[in-house]
Amino acid sequence: MNISRRHLLAGVVLPFVGLPAAQAQSEDPAVIARWMEAWMSDQKATVGNLHLSRFVEPIYYLLKPTIWLPDKGQEHLKSVNVPIGFVTDFASIPRVFWSALPPDGKYTHPAIVHDYLYWTQTAPREDADQILKIMMEDFSVNVVTVGLIYSAVRTFGGSAWDENAKLKASGERRILKTFPEDPLTTWEQWKKRPEVFA
Repeated sequence: MNISRRHLLAGVVLPFVGLPAAQAQSEDPAVIARWMEAWMSDQKATVGNLHLSRFVEPIYYLLKPTIWLPDKGQEHLKSVNVPIGFVTDFASIPRVFWSALPPDGKYTHPAIVHDYLYWTQTAPREDADQILKIMMEDFSVNVVTVGLIYSAVRTFGGSAWDENAKLKASGERRILKTFPEDPLTTWEQWKKRPEVFA
């Protein structure tokens, strides 16, 4: 994968070494040495992995946070910190296309960040879609798939954006603080319990 260390490590390795994400670009030899030491440590096994659980239906929630940071030249886009407990359905691809584009392909990580941006709406929709495209390229998703998914969200994503705004206005929440212990729990059941949300 052609993932920059800032995309992949800022949310996992840097906190372990006490290095603020803003210093990920540092040329200071001590900073680089600390980063390399963390990268080569036993913690390496978890770097870049998504940590998830799910409800009975294919609805998932993060067990660890994930972060995306813009590369040089992308500073017009804000960094994204998807918190633990965020609920997502991965890529919202119609079932008829699943044989070619399953919801959990190489674009799963980008799809989670995109879902979070569509839910929080803390950045313009155009920026959310651009970040999805950039992340898919960083994860070496083939150019045809990137083009198809990006075109789809640009063409049809407005309805999902508007629906999320309505759901939030009606009181729906998507960031859990308590996770179900029963593997047969559905999202529909769990989201009716206000005490489980952050």
